[in-house]
Amino acid sequence: MTTAMKHDPGAFCWADLATTDAEGAKAFYTGLLGWTPIDMPVGDTGMLYSMMTKDGKNVCAMYQMTPDMGPHPCWNNYVSVENADESVERARQLGGTVLMPPADVLEAGRMAVLQDPTGAVISIWQPKAHAGAEVMGELNSLCWHELYTRDTGAASAFYSGLFGWTVKDSAANPDGAYTEFSNNGRPIAGMLEIREEWGDMPPNWSLYFSVADCDGALKKAEELGGSRVMPPMDIEGIGRLVFIKDPQGAYFAVIRLAF
Repeated sequence: MTTAMKHDPGAFCWADLATTDAEGAKAFYTGLLGWTPIDMPVGDTGMLYSMMTKDGKNVCAMYQMTPDMGPHPCWNNYVSVENADESVERARQLGGTVLMPPADVLEAGRMAVLQDPTGAVISIWQPKAHAGAEVMGELNSLCWHELYTRDTGAASAFYSGLFGWTVKDSAANPDGAYTEFSNNGRPIAGMLEIREEWGDMPPNWSLYFSVADCDGALKKAEELGGSRVMPPMDIEGIGRLVFIKDPQGAYFAVIRLAF
């Protein structure tokens, strides 16, 4: 078990789900992963930010999308930084686009939303009262992140320049080249080039939740209204995984780790 109260700069620290049906999404993920939701009002906006907890510890969160957020539910991935404003300026210099400039989230922290030069979106988080997930790497919690892009070279240059990640090729993917990102020597994410047979998939960051039984989790997800994106697959030495679309249309993966 890995319990995290503090996250190194450059490490993934948090994820939240923007969804068109917060109540439906809460029912789906609590049924699938056993989380307990805690609804928290966001100031006087009338918005609820639902913390999803495991054994009383924050895992991630979800919230109801407003019309200006667009029609497509998605998981948002956050990387911890020491200074959000400085990271935004560095992202601009590296060819990134600022979708949301740095802003304080009450007393929790300061965040910004960026788009890398290849089109994938990622958020940055300067922690204050809220450091991020309190548990990662154990069952039913976040365990991995993955970038899908059409220009792996440009993406590698951007993220290594922005976060100081080191980049190396790996043989983990049986279908083609796989790039592994590390932060301070610790592997934290992977990258794959979008293949032609995947259709018009936009560049994006995805995330994985660790489960005890990949096939059992898929069956449960389907019972709860989700659907599989592809059949489960085994990666030698890594585990068995499957990508799932939740009932509202957001994508994620579950994996039974081999280690």
